Amino acid sequence: MEIAFLGTGTMGAPMARHLLEAGHRVRVWNRSPEKAEPLAAHGARIAADPADAIDGADVVVTMLLDAGSTEAAVGDALRCARPATIWWQAGTVGIEGTERLSRLAEQHGLTYVDAPVLGTKQPAEDGKLLVLAAGPSDALDRLEADVFGPTAAKVLRVGEAPGAATRLKLVANHWVFVLVQGVAETVQLARALDVDPGLWLQAIAGGPLDSGYAQVKGAAMIEGEFAPSFGLDNAAKDTRLILEAAGDNDLALGFAQVIRDRFAAASAAGHGEKDMSAVVLAETAPGNDPA
Repeated sequence: MEIAFLGTGTMGAPMARHLLEAGHRVRVWNRSPEKAEPLAAHGARIAADPADAIDGADVVVTMLLDAGSTEAAVGDALRCARPATIWWQAGTVGIEGTERLSRLAEQHGLTYVDAPVLGTKQPAEDGKLLVLAAGPSDALDRLEADVFGPTAAKVLRVGEAPGAATRLKLVANHWVFVLVQGVAETVQLARALDVDPGLWLQAIAGGPLDSGYAQVKGAAMIEGEFAPSFGLDNAAKDTRLILEAAGDNDLALGFAQVIRDRFAAASAAGHGEKDMSAVVLAETAPGNDPA
C-alpha cells in the first residue's frame, strides 16, 4: 500500500518503520523534520508537507499530539486525498476531538477509523501495541492484517461508530495514570518512613498485589531513570481529556483531579519532557496532622 504517516515521534517513528519493513511504500512527515529523517534509511520518503504525504495514499495514519495539531496538519492537505482513502487516526485526541476529526474526514470523502493505540515506547519498538479499533468493518478488514498487523500484537474491535475506541482509550489511560501516581506516592511514603522502596517492590513481587507496570515504573522512580516512554506532558494532556469526558457525563473523578495537579506540578518543576514516572519528583504539600 501507499501509506502517508504523519507524526514520527516516540510512538510514530517505530510504527512507520514496521510498516516499511512489511513492504509498504511509506511517506512520512513530522513538524520537526529531524524526527522523520532517520526513517529514510529504512526506505521512507520524507514528505515536504502533509499534502505531499497524503497525495495518492491508500491509507493516511496520524499519530500527533492532540486534535488541534492533527487538524492543523491535515485540514487543508486532505483535499489531496483520493476518494475512499482510509484515515487511521492513531493518536489520543479525546471525544470532542474525535467528533471534529471524523466530520473533517466525511467532508473530504475519507473513511475514518478511530483506532488509538495502547502501549508505550518499547511495545511500539517491538511492534507489540494494542490497537483499539472502531470503524466500518470493511475498512477494519482491510487494515487489520496489512497495516495494524506490523505494528500490533493485538487488535480489539469495539464498534463501527467513531468514538467507541477513543472512549475505551480514555478509560484505559485513567487506569494507567492511577497506577503510576499510586506507585509514586508509595515510593515517596517509603522514603519518608526511611524504608528502602526497593524492599516494597520485593515484598509485592509475584503476589496478588504485584503489577508488571508497578515494577517497571517503581524501579525507574527509585533509580531516577526518566527516559521518556510515555512523556509526562503527554500524560497530562490525556488526563485533561479524561476529566473533560467525565465532566461532560456528570462524573467527578477524584483521582484524576489529583493526578492532573501532580503532573502539572512535576511539569512546572521542569520535568515535562521526561517519562511520566517523573511525577515522583513533584514536591508534595505538607498534610494535616492526624487528630
